[in-house]
Amino acid sequence: MTQSERRLWLIEALLKERGDKSALPSGEKEQKRLLRALFNVRPPMPVSKEFLEVQNAYLQEAIREKGVTDEKDIPFLRGRLSLWQGDIVTLACDAVVNAANSAMLGCFRPNHACIDNAIHTFAGVQLRLACARIMKAQGHEEKPGGAKITPAFNLPSRFVIHTVGPLVRGAVTSGDADTLASCYASCLDLAAENGAESVAFCCISTGVFCFPPQQAAETAVAAVTARLAEHTTIKKVIFNVFKDSDAQIYRSLLR
Repeated sequence: MTQSERRLWLIEALLKERGDKSALPSGEKEQKRLLRALFNVRPPMPVSKEFLEVQNAYLQEAIREKGVTDEKDIPFLRGRLSLWQGDIVTLACDAVVNAANSAMLGCFRPNHACIDNAIHTFAGVQLRLACARIMKAQGHEEKPGGAKITPAFNLPSRFVIHTVGPLVRGAVTSGDADTLASCYASCLDLAAENGAESVAFCCISTGVFCFPPQQAAETAVAAVTARLAEHTTIKKVIFNVFKDSDAQIYRSLLR
Protein backbone atom coordinates (compact mmCIF):
# COMPACT_ATOMS: atom_id res chain seq x y z
CA MET A 1 0.00 0.00 0.00
CA THR A 2 1.04 3.59 -0.55
CA GLN A 3 0.78 6.03 2.35
CA SER A 4 -2.37 7.50 0.81
CA GLU A 5 -3.92 4.04 0.48
CA ARG A 6 -3.08 3.23 4.09
CA ARG A 7 -4.66 6.47 5.28
CA LEU A 8 -7.91 5.80 3.41
CA TRP A 9 -7.96 2.17 4.58
CA LEU A 10 -7.60 3.26 8.21
CA ILE A 11 -10.26 5.94 7.94
CA GLU A 12 -12.71 3.49 6.40
CA ALA A 13 -11.96 0.87 9.07
CA LEU A 14 -12.43 3.32 11.92
CA LEU A 15 -15.64 4.76 10.46
CA LYS A 16 -17.03 1.24 9.94
CA GLU A 17 -16.14 0.37 13.52
CA ARG A 18 -18.26 3.35 14.65
CA GLY A 19 -21.11 2.58 12.27
CA ASP A 20 -20.46 5.91 10.58
CA LYS A 21 -21.29 6.09 6.87
CA SER A 22 -19.90 9.59 6.31
CA ALA A 23 -18.31 10.35 2.93
CA LEU A 24 -14.52 10.41 2.87
CA PRO A 25 -12.86 13.80 2.33
CA SER A 26 -10.88 14.04 -0.91
CA GLY A 27 -8.04 16.29 0.24
CA GLU A 28 -4.92 14.94 1.97
CA LYS A 29 -5.02 17.58 4.71
CA GLU A 30 -8.67 16.85 5.48
CA GLN A 31 -8.01 13.10 5.47
CA LYS A 32 -5.13 13.46 7.93
CA ARG A 33 -7.25 15.60 10.22
CA LEU A 34 -10.12 13.11 10.12
CA LEU A 35 -7.84 10.14 10.77
CA ARG A 36 -6.27 11.83 13.78
CA ALA A 37 -9.72 12.70 15.12
CA LEU A 38 -10.84 9.10 14.75
CA PHE A 39 -7.73 7.88 16.58
CA ASN A 40 -8.38 10.44 19.34
CA VAL A 41 -11.96 9.40 20.07
CA ARG A 42 -11.49 5.63 19.76
CA PRO A 43 -11.99 3.90 23.12
CA PRO A 44 -9.42 1.38 24.39
CA MET A 45 -10.64 -1.84 22.83
CA PRO A 46 -9.08 -4.72 20.89
CA VAL A 47 -8.19 -4.31 17.23
CA SER A 48 -7.37 -6.75 14.45
CA LYS A 49 -3.86 -7.80 13.45
CA GLU A 50 -4.51 -6.42 9.97
CA PHE A 51 -5.46 -3.02 11.39
CA LEU A 52 -2.27 -2.89 13.45
CA GLU A 53 -0.12 -3.80 10.45
CA VAL A 54 -1.61 -1.02 8.32
CA GLN A 55 -1.64 1.50 11.17
CA ASN A 56 1.94 0.78 12.21
CA ALA A 57 3.24 1.13 8.66
CA TYR A 58 1.31 4.38 8.25
CA LEU A 59 2.45 5.96 11.52
CA GLN A 60 6.09 4.95 11.16
CA GLU A 61 6.20 6.44 7.68
CA ALA A 62 4.42 9.59 8.89
CA ILE A 63 7.06 10.05 11.58
CA ARG A 64 9.87 9.46 9.07
CA GLU A 65 8.33 12.14 6.85
CA LYS A 66 8.37 14.56 9.78
CA GLY A 67 12.08 13.82 10.29
CA VAL A 68 13.52 11.91 13.24
CA THR A 69 16.10 13.49 15.57
CA ASP A 70 18.55 11.21 17.38
CA GLU A 71 19.22 12.24 20.97
CA LYS A 72 22.93 11.69 20.33
CA ASP A 73 22.85 14.72 18.03
CA ILE A 74 21.55 17.01 20.79
CA PRO A 75 24.45 18.72 22.59
CA PHE A 76 24.81 18.91 26.36
CA LEU A 77 24.37 22.36 27.86
CA ARG A 78 25.12 21.73 31.53
CA GLY A 79 26.26 18.45 32.99
CA ARG A 80 23.90 15.75 31.75
CA LEU A 81 21.21 18.28 30.78
CA SER A 82 20.23 19.22 27.23
CA LEU A 83 17.65 21.39 25.50
CA TRP A 84 15.83 20.55 22.29
CA GLN A 85 13.11 22.49 20.51
CA GLY A 86 10.97 20.25 18.34
CA ASP A 87 8.19 17.69 18.05
CA ILE A 88 8.65 15.06 20.77
CA VAL A 89 7.02 12.33 18.65
CA THR A 90 10.04 12.54 16.31
CA LEU A 91 12.69 12.20 19.03
CA ALA A 92 14.67 8.96 19.13
CA CYS A 93 15.70 8.41 22.76
CA ASP A 94 15.06 5.81 25.43
CA ALA A 95 12.04 7.49 27.05
CA VAL A 96 9.80 10.46 26.33
CA VAL A 97 7.60 11.93 29.03
CA ASN A 98 3.91 12.55 28.40
CA ALA A 99 1.93 15.16 30.33
CA ALA A 100 -1.15 13.06 30.99
CA ASN A 101 -4.44 13.62 32.78
CA SER A 102 -5.62 11.63 35.79
CA ALA A 103 -7.52 9.11 33.64
CA MET A 104 -4.20 8.23 31.95
CA LEU A 105 -5.94 7.23 28.71
CA GLY A 106 -4.83 10.04 26.44
CA CYS A 107 -6.68 13.07 25.14
CA PHE A 108 -10.11 12.28 23.70
CA ARG A 109 -10.58 15.76 22.20
CA PRO A 110 -10.35 15.44 18.39
CA ASN A 111 -7.19 17.12 17.06
CA HIS A 112 -6.48 18.90 20.34
CA ALA A 113 -3.05 20.54 20.24
CA CYS A 114 -1.71 18.98 23.46
CA ILE A 115 1.24 16.67 23.85
CA ASP A 116 -0.98 13.90 25.26
CA ASN A 117 -3.00 13.96 22.02
CA ALA A 118 0.12 13.95 19.83
CA ILE A 119 1.85 11.11 21.65
CA HIS A 120 -1.23 8.89 21.64
CA THR A 121 -1.92 9.67 17.97
CA PHE A 122 1.53 8.74 16.69
CA ALA A 123 2.18 5.87 19.10
CA GLY A 124 -1.00 4.22 17.82
CA VAL A 125 -4.09 2.69 19.37
CA GLN A 126 -1.93 0.18 21.29
CA LEU A 127 -0.86 2.95 23.69
CA ARG A 128 -4.38 3.67 24.92
CA LEU A 129 -4.95 -0.06 25.35
CA ALA A 130 -1.75 -0.40 27.39
CA CYS A 131 -2.71 2.55 29.57
CA ALA A 132 -6.21 1.13 30.07
CA ARG A 133 -4.77 -2.16 31.30
CA ILE A 134 -2.57 -0.33 33.81
CA MET A 135 -5.43 1.81 35.07
CA LYS A 136 -7.81 -1.15 35.35
CA ALA A 137 -5.26 -3.01 37.47
CA GLN A 138 -4.69 0.10 39.59
CA GLY A 139 -8.41 0.60 40.16
CA HIS A 140 -8.36 4.36 40.55
CA GLU A 141 -7.26 7.51 38.75
CA GLU A 142 -3.61 8.51 38.79
CA LYS A 143 -2.65 11.02 41.45
CA PRO A 144 -0.59 14.07 40.44
CA GLY A 145 3.13 13.61 40.98
CA GLY A 146 3.35 9.91 40.16
CA ALA A 147 4.21 8.18 36.88
CA LYS A 148 3.53 5.08 34.81
CA ILE A 149 5.60 3.57 32.00
CA THR A 150 4.52 1.89 28.76
CA PRO A 151 6.17 0.86 25.51
CA ALA A 152 6.30 3.65 22.92
CA PHE A 153 4.95 1.42 20.13
CA ASN A 154 5.32 3.40 16.87
CA LEU A 155 7.31 6.31 18.29
CA PRO A 156 11.08 6.29 17.74
CA SER A 157 11.62 6.15 21.51
CA ARG A 158 11.55 2.91 23.54
CA PHE A 159 9.21 4.02 26.32
CA VAL A 160 6.60 6.60 27.14
CA ILE A 161 6.50 7.69 30.78
CA HIS A 162 3.14 9.21 31.68
CA THR A 163 2.85 11.69 34.55
CA VAL A 164 0.06 13.90 35.86
CA GLY A 165 1.18 17.38 36.79
CA PRO A 166 -0.52 19.77 39.23
CA LEU A 167 -3.48 21.84 38.06
CA VAL A 168 -2.80 25.38 39.20
CA ARG A 169 -5.73 27.50 40.29
CA GLY A 170 -4.64 31.07 40.92
CA ALA A 171 -1.20 31.60 42.48
CA VAL A 172 1.23 28.68 42.59
CA THR A 173 1.35 27.11 46.04
CA SER A 174 4.24 25.26 47.65
CA GLY A 175 2.14 22.11 47.20
CA ASP A 176 1.90 22.75 43.46
CA ALA A 177 5.68 23.14 43.23
CA ASP A 178 6.30 20.01 45.29
CA THR A 179 3.92 17.99 43.10
CA LEU A 180 5.60 19.19 39.93
CA ALA A 181 9.02 18.30 41.33
CA SER A 182 7.62 14.87 42.21
CA CYS A 183 6.57 14.37 38.57
CA TYR A 184 10.17 14.78 37.41
CA ALA A 185 11.56 12.60 40.21
CA SER A 186 8.99 9.84 39.60
CA CYS A 187 9.73 9.80 35.87
CA LEU A 188 13.48 9.52 36.45
CA ASP A 189 12.94 6.74 38.98
CA LEU A 190 10.92 4.74 36.44
CA ALA A 191 13.42 5.47 33.68
CA ALA A 192 16.29 4.17 35.82
CA GLU A 193 14.31 1.07 36.88
CA ASN A 194 13.71 0.23 33.22
CA GLY A 195 17.26 0.80 32.01
CA ALA A 196 16.60 4.04 30.12
CA GLU A 197 19.76 6.10 29.68
CA SER A 198 18.17 9.09 27.93
CA VAL A 199 14.93 10.81 28.96
CA ALA A 200 13.11 13.70 27.25
CA PHE A 201 10.76 15.82 29.35
CA CYS A 202 8.02 17.99 27.94
CA CYS A 203 6.99 21.16 29.81
CA ILE A 204 4.75 19.44 32.37
CA SER A 205 1.68 21.42 33.57
CA THR A 206 2.45 24.60 31.64
CA GLY A 207 -0.40 24.23 29.14
CA VAL A 208 -4.03 23.90 30.19
CA PHE A 209 -2.83 23.07 33.73
CA CYS A 210 -1.71 26.71 34.01
CA PHE A 211 1.66 26.40 35.79
CA PRO A 212 3.67 29.57 34.93
CA PRO A 213 6.43 28.56 32.46
CA GLN A 214 9.33 30.32 34.22
CA GLN A 215 8.55 28.83 37.61
CA ALA A 216 7.83 25.43 36.08
CA ALA A 217 11.20 25.41 34.32
CA GLU A 218 13.03 26.42 37.48
CA THR A 219 11.29 23.62 39.38
CA ALA A 220 12.05 21.13 36.61
CA VAL A 221 15.76 21.90 36.40
CA ALA A 222 16.17 21.80 40.19
CA ALA A 223 14.22 18.54 40.55
CA VAL A 224 16.05 16.79 37.72
CA THR A 225 19.46 17.94 38.92
CA ALA A 226 18.75 16.62 42.41
CA ARG A 227 17.41 13.26 41.21
CA LEU A 228 20.22 12.66 38.73
CA ALA A 229 22.61 12.52 41.69
CA GLU A 230 20.85 9.25 42.62
CA HIS A 231 20.61 7.86 39.09
CA THR A 232 24.05 7.70 37.55
CA THR A 233 22.83 5.24 34.88
CA ILE A 234 20.83 8.01 33.22
CA LYS A 235 23.30 9.65 30.85
CA LYS A 236 21.19 12.43 29.36
CA VAL A 237 18.06 14.41 30.23
CA ILE A 238 16.56 16.50 27.46
CA PHE A 239 14.19 19.35 28.17
CA ASN A 240 11.93 19.34 25.13
CA VAL A 241 10.19 22.61 24.27
CA PHE A 242 7.97 23.71 21.42
CA LYS A 243 7.65 27.46 21.96
CA ASP A 244 10.46 29.97 21.41
CA SER A 245 9.64 31.54 24.78
CA ASP A 246 10.14 28.22 26.60
CA ALA A 247 13.42 27.65 24.76
CA GLN A 248 14.62 31.03 25.96
CA ILE A 249 13.69 30.24 29.57
CA TYR A 250 15.52 26.90 29.62
CA ARG A 251 18.53 28.25 27.76
CA SER A 252 18.99 30.93 30.43
CA LEU A 253 18.63 28.35 33.22
CA LEU A 254 21.13 25.93 31.67
CA ARG A 255 23.89 28.42 30.91
